This record gives sequence, C-alpha cells and structure tokens, in this order.
Amino acid sequence: MKGLSIRNLYVSLVAGIIAAIMTIQTAAVAAQQPAADATLIERSKILTQPGVFGVFTMFKLRPEWNKIPATERLDSAAEVAKLIEKQKDNVLVDLYLTRGLETNSDFFFRINAYDLAKAQTFMREFRSTTIGKNADISDTLVGVTKPLNYITKDKSPELNAGLSSATYIGDAPRYVIVIPVKKSAEWWNLSFEQRLKEMETHTVPTLPYLVNVKRKLYHSTGLDDIDFITYFETNDLTAFNKLLISLASVPENKYHVRWGNPTTLGTILSPENVIKALSE
Repeated sequence: MKGLSIRNLYVSLVAGIIAAIMTIQTAAVAAQQPAADATLIERSKILTQPGVFGVFTMFKLRPEWNKIPATERLDSAAEVAKLIEKQKDNVLVDLYLTRGLETNSDFFFRINAYDLAKAQTFMREFRSTTIGKNADISDTLVGVTKPLNYITKDKSPELNAGLSSATYIGDAPRYVIVIPVKKSAEWWNLSFEQRLKEMETHTVPTLPYLVNVKRKLYHSTGLDDIDFITYFETNDLTAFNKLLISLASVPENKYHVRWGNPTTLGTILSPENVIKALSE
C-alpha cells in the first residue's frame, strides 16, 4: 500500500508539471496573438456597417483662445493630430469647420466607433488639449447605425433597387450638413405597414438627388432626446436645398416635432486644416 501511495504521488506530480507547462505555453501563444474582439478601424468599413456609434460634438471657442500666442495656437493642430493618431485603432475621427457659417459653433467632431465608451474617451482626452480647454460644447448628438428598416429588398424591392443603384458623381463633397430629427408619438403608434407606406412616399422624391448628395442615418431613440441624426455631404448646396424642400412637402413631414434646431452646416477639411483655420 505504501509503494502504491508513493507511485500515485509521483504520477500526480508529473501530471501537475505537464499541466503547468501546457498552461505557460498556451499563455505565451495567446500573448503573441491579437485579441479576438479587437476590431481595427477601416474607414470604408466602419462608415457602411450597422452597429456603429456616432457622436457629434459641436464646439464654440472662447474669447480667451485669441489671446493665446499665434504659434501656440498653430501648435495645437499637431497636438490634435497626435491624439487622433493615438486613437486611430479605437475611433474614426472627422473634424469640420463651421466658423463663418454658424452662430453657435466654430467646429464640430463626428466620431464613429464600435464601442461608445471609446468615443467618450477620445472626447475626454480632446478636452485636455490646448484648443479643447478653450472651447465650450454647444451641442452633442449620439446615435447608432442600423440596417435598413423600411426600404429593404423584401419590403420595397423597387425602391431598394433605386437606392442601391444611385451613385454620387462629380467632385468630392465640400460641405457637410447635420440635421437632428424627432418624430411624434403619433408616428410611433402607426402600424409598421403605415410607416412603410409613409417612408416609401418619403423616398421617391429623394432618388434624383442622390447623384448630388451623400446621406447617412444614425438612430438615436433612447440614446438622445431625438430619434434620428441625418448626416449629408454635398458639393452642390442648391441641389441640397431642393432635396430638403421636396422632403418638407411629403405627408411624412407632419410627424416631425423637431427638424434641425439646430441645423449645422460646415466645410469638409482635414483636422489639421480645421485647427489652422481657427488659429488665424
């Protein structure tokens, strides 16, 4: 019995050593591999995928900004560029210039992220930069992208084909427009079939303008005090004006309790050029 016990002890020790070695090897391999849930930010993908959070933050510069030496203001462009580079695997950052076109803001961010907390981290770190310390937030909008709900291949095939085949043509867009929208309780209490009919009527007059205007929709119900963030890019503001007039005249418009207020109009520039323009 004594010999058997010693043998069992020996076997147990050997098994333990082998298990420990395997654990160490497994950990080493795992350390060499990227995390399975790590998602690299690719512009072409993140701007077309559902389940992506969008944070729009509008800023108004304080008078103190102009009292900072010009060289220091210009250096802040490199500071922001460094932050964007640091966070490039966490968020996609777009910065737009509104000074000269808007009263309530001088610039605004559009942050796209798979994880809303990462967008929050970027904005928190931005507030620690030189320009971030000298600007006040005038508005913040939060939404998330979703698959088409109404004009789908199954529910509205002809209109879906029209949307899918429409292609923006011409020069690269120079202008961006952000319009928050809130629907009435009456809208949400319509049946799905009724809302589908309204959205089909809404979509028809927009089709001719998709060659002039790019559009993107973020859903905000429950995340903000609005229901949608409508984001547009265009190089033809006259065409955009006609598009919005056509939308204002469809029956679905009567279910809006907020359209704009504010509407934000800006120019599309690189982040570095936005900061430089604000430093002049």
